[in-house]
Amino acid sequence: MKKIAILASGNGTNAEAIIEYFKSVPTAKVVLIGSNNEGAYVLERAKSHQIQSFTFSKKELENGSVKAFLLIKGIDLIVLAGFMMKVPEDLINVFPKAIVNIHPALLPKYGGKGMYGMHVHCAVKEAGEKETGITIHWVNEHYDEGEIILQEKVVITEDDTPEQIAQKVHELEYKYYPKVIESLI
Repeated sequence: MKKIAILASGNGTNAEAIIEYFKSVPTAKVVLIGSNNEGAYVLERAKSHQIQSFTFSKKELENGSVKAFLLIKGIDLIVLAGFMMKVPEDLINVFPKAIVNIHPALLPKYGGKGMYGMHVHCAVKEAGEKETGITIHWVNEHYDEGEIILQEKVVITEDDTPEQIAQKVHELEYKYYPKVIESLI
């Protein structure tokens, strides 16, 4: 059985969808949740599903402590789900094509440092886009520039608020991210 670790910084709705999905997949399981935010609700989600969790600092991410812990745990795939820190190059090198991220826009548009969550949806709205979507991609050393695995689109209307755009994008995330993760395993 393949072991999945999820790294998240906030609420963990995508993490929840992934955990639920893999409860019925015999070939893989979410075994670890990590967060750089001690107050992140994703840690409560981990507890409610009896999944081991851990928190770490930026320094611990950068000095190799997190990498060592993931290796000790025998992790096969690292899934970023609302993780707000840049993944260090040495972690990417140890887990080549084994760290996946989801971005709430159609990359390369609206990607890069500072482009996450509502920042993205507001930018999409302000630009008058007719569609947006999700991009699932491998993580490399640059924000949101890794090889694209899947993109899915949704139509947005002139009347859609950034919050409504966010809801449409979340629906795509919950539908496609777990399935793509399974295909990668």
